[in-house]
Amino acid sequence: MRILAVLLAALSLHCAAAPFTVRLGVEKIVLDAPPGFTNTTELASPRLQDLSETLTAASNRILVFALSDSDVRKFTLGEQLDARRYMIAVTPKGLEHQRLSPAQLTAYITDSVQNLGKPVVAPDLIRYLKEQPIGRASLLAELKRESAIVSVLQATRLPDIPGKRFFDSDTPQYLVFTTTIFVVRGKAIQLAVYSLYDTPADIDWLKLTTERWVDDLQRLNK
Repeated sequence: MRILAVLLAALSLHCAAAPFTVRLGVEKIVLDAPPGFTNTTELASPRLQDLSETLTAASNRILVFALSDSDVRKFTLGEQLDARRYMIAVTPKGLEHQRLSPAQLTAYITDSVQNLGKPVVAPDLIRYLKEQPIGRASLLAELKRESAIVSVLQATRLPDIPGKRFFDSDTPQYLVFTTTIFVVRGKAIQLAVYSLYDTPADIDWLKLTTERWVDDLQRLNK
């Protein structure tokens, strides 16, 4: 049975690794997860669906919910996930059947990233987050703001109570994440990339992965 589970895990990873298309209105959008990550929406797992829904509003349609390849193998084998890094791509349900005008995009961006406050300058991010209310997101940087794209970097302190985290595991209690909104073939796409935080290298990874994922999706949909 163990061998069968391993084979099924490998098959799942192989099937999920290739780009795929979703229809948003009349448009077909090509999607993919970054290298080293696997889209899990095609696994039809109620547990993973429930987990992905905790990351976005009910008004959004989930297009991609990606875990690291190693976490997907562990999930398929029934093992505890590390859940150190993961990501999601969504689109607003109310806009998926229409082509966005510049005014609609501006309004969507404003609604999504307003009231974030001024960026925090924190030489010691963990020390800063320890002093913040649990669950409150702090803006660290505005990575990009152009007419058709906005990207921000935030951080938060996760709950210390077992069962109140994204996954139950003995992991650090600090999370950094990016939120990026841009347009693909007239449709609004929102990406969120998450990483548990130990050192500034985690933020470097976050920025690089976000930028590459946006570039890859734009390239796939030219």
